[in-house]
Amino acid sequence: MEKNLAVLIDADNAQPSIVEGLLSEIAKYGTASVKRAYGDWTGPELKGWKETLLHYSIQPVQQFGYTRGKNATDSALIIDAMDLLYTERFSGFCLVSSDSDFTRLAARIRESGLTVFGFGEKKTPMPFVAACDKFIYVEVLRSDDEEGEEGSRRSAKELKSDTRLVSLLRKAVEASSDDSGWASLGAVGSNIVKQFPDFDARNYGYKKLGELVSATELFEVAQRGDGKAIYVRDKRRK
Repeated sequence: MEKNLAVLIDADNAQPSIVEGLLSEIAKYGTASVKRAYGDWTGPELKGWKETLLHYSIQPVQQFGYTRGKNATDSALIIDAMDLLYTERFSGFCLVSSDSDFTRLAARIRESGLTVFGFGEKKTPMPFVAACDKFIYVEVLRSDDEEGEEGSRRSAKELKSDTRLVSLLRKAVEASSDDSGWASLGAVGSNIVKQFPDFDARNYGYKKLGELVSATELFEVAQRGDGKAIYVRDKRRK
C-alpha cells in the first residue's frame, strides 16, 4: 500500500533549489499528500521561494518572528506536525531542515509507529539525523542537475581505503547472509540504514547500493530468479 506522507519544509533553513529533487526523492517512498513550507513570507529572505511554491503546489504557512533571536518558524512547524499526527491519516513525515530543533519531533513521530524521512545539508547535527528512520543529504539531490554523479564518484582504491565503509558493508553482508555467505542486497541495505539513517550510495558518487558494492571490488555480485534479485558475498568467503 502506498504511504501517505506529510512534507513539512523549514523554509528559513532550506533553499528552493532543492525542491525538484526533494519531491522526486519523496515519490520513491510514497505520496506527498500535504506539502507545507514555513517561514516569514513578508521578509526579503524568502522572496526566491514564490515561484517554487506555485510550481509545486506547496502551501506557504506564514509565521511572524515575534522576538529577535527566537525561531517562531520551528514552533509553528512542530505544532502543525503534531496536529497532523493526531489525525492518523499519514504513514510518515518528511521533515526538511538542517536544524537540530526538530530532533525531538522526529523521535516523537517514530514513537507513534510512523516513518520519518529527514532531509538536510551535510552540516545537519547528528542527533537529528539519528532520530530519523532515513536521512537524505540534499547535496545528493542537486547532483543530477548541477555536477552529476561522475564528479564525486570515488574510485575503488578510495573506497577500499575507507575503513568505516568497508567495515560497514562487510558486517551488513555477514549479518544478512545465509550459510553460504550470500546475502540479498535489499536485506543488506535495510541492515545498514537501521544503524546509520544517513547512509546513501550517492554520498560516494553512486546512484545505487549495488553499484557501490561492486565498485569496492571486495564482493561477489550475482543475480537470481526471474526478478533478477541481486545477491552479494564477501570475496574472503571463497
